[in-house]
Amino acid sequence: MAALLAGAGALGGVINALAGGATLITFPAMVAAGLPPVIANASSAVAISPGHILAALADRENLPAPDRRFWLLSIGATAGGALGAFILLAIPPAYFILPVPALIAFATLLFAFAPQVQAWSARRRGGQAQESRARGVLPITLASVYGGFFGAGLGVILTAVISITDPGNLRAIKSLKNLLATFVTAAAIVIFIAQGSVHWPATLCMLAGALAGGYLGGHLIRVLPASAVRGFVIVTGAVMTVIYAAKYWF
Repeated sequence: MAALLAGAGALGGVINALAGGATLITFPAMVAAGLPPVIANASSAVAISPGHILAALADRENLPAPDRRFWLLSIGATAGGALGAFILLAIPPAYFILPVPALIAFATLLFAFAPQVQAWSARRRGGQAQESRARGVLPITLASVYGGFFGAGLGVILTAVISITDPGNLRAIKSLKNLLATFVTAAAIVIFIAQGSVHWPATLCMLAGALAGGYLGGHLIRVLPASAVRGFVIVTGAVMTVIYAAKYWF
């Protein structure tokens, strides 16, 4: 099982570096290793969490200014991530298991249509910034609740919300998205760890693979078509949706 988890972590690290969507690989791998779904979700979140901050630091020149709006968004992301984690741990495990196929399907569809979502967001904002310093805080907070609860597709949701409320260039949007995702996952994993919901042997195996995969992905991004990676993630998500629907719904 160690090889499965490390391999899934490595693949997830590569996918996150190239396209995003690692949770669609790492969560099923944790479940396949025999972890209960809630523990699998928490452990997967811890294992792939360094990827967000590493991605943000890799594009330092596009990091947002630490102004009032940034800190409001960060507070919203942190609070939302913590709330989502509390909801996950507070509800009976059966209530998390039941929507898992739908959550995976939702994340897969969101990932598949991410370019269209981002194009729609760009048309909607029309290149005009809103003046409110608090713009986007509420939708970012709501998206972060989802991120703390499950997390797959969080990056796409955050990107879409930021694109609607902030007319910055795509690299700046991605940098802000990575920072906010870092706050979401950090808040969630602190709670997961404090509540003893992380299976550390499995998490450390996957974390080692994820770090290696992220490093490898940084090199592969120069030669491997992102469309190929996107296709792999979408097909994997669709297959996992069918498998988990058959397992939990029928």
